Amino acid sequence: MTIQECYEAIGGNYEDVLRRLRSEVLIRKFTLKFLEDQSYSLLKQALGDNNYEEAFRGAHTLKGVCQNLSFDRLYEVSSELTELLRDRTGEKPGIPEAMEKVTKEYEATIEEIKKLQE
Repeated sequence: MTIQECYEAIGGNYEDVLRRLRSEVLIRKFTLKFLEDQSYSLLKQALGDNNYEEAFRGAHTLKGVCQNLSFDRLYEVSSELTELLRDRTGEKPGIPEAMEKVTKEYEATIEEIKKLQE
């Protein structure tokens, strides 16, 4: 699998990230580093603990990483969750559903990125 094929599979914008990073080698490097990013784990754990401030931090970080790497589909759902968590005063309607969307896209993204290592 090429890095461009990976981006197509995850709903990313390869042309956008190429304009930003200017090198397929760098895109591949940072895409593979995404496998080590802990923001999703932080988000999931914080929501499990009902710690909405930490959950916001995790969602916001995940959103930022996805924006920088042009992982558009995962960016969109993490952005939606970030906005629901922004208030941080407690659980709001829609958070579990938004987290479900993030989990689905995150897992699909990770699965495709792992194919780059093969």
